[in-house]
Amino acid sequence: MIVKTKKFALDKKKYINMAFTRQIKKSWYWLLIPLAVMILGPILHYTGVYKNWWILITGFVGGLLYIAFWYIQFYAATQMEQNAQMFDKFAYEIDSRQILVKVNKREGGVIKWDTIQSAEKLENNDFLLHIARGQFLHFPKNVFNSEHDMKLMENILRRKSLL
Repeated sequence: MIVKTKKFALDKKKYINMAFTRQIKKSWYWLLIPLAVMILGPILHYTGVYKNWWILITGFVGGLLYIAFWYIQFYAATQMEQNAQMFDKFAYEIDSRQILVKVNKREGGVIKWDTIQSAEKLENNDFLLHIARGQFLHFPKNVFNSEHDMKLMENILRRKSLL
């Protein structure tokens, strides 16, 4: 059985938000360092060990810079010419052997299942297939032709042990 989707494109704003939030959720523990510095600063200040507020400001700015770094990375990915293809309109044919990406009836490419690291079904019944950091395939529920196609997609992902 083949799941065929309508032709659709990934929105740049949606890409930035999805990639950024997933990266921050995955590496949130790095924000503990600036948080610890921000907690340690006032403690050192009030105990008289270190009477300077720069440590607090440094921790706050460090946390903001970490968050800004990742947001800028994903924003820049949408502006680069070599990534422009990620935001073009494609139709997909998904079966248990491969994911066929179709530009039109004659042109397209193939994504093998072994390049997909994981998959998840989002709360709004969208499917998200992770390829690498910042690279994923997002299938909103409105691109499927029927409920049967959505269930078939979920079954394929379960059989591939991705869900």
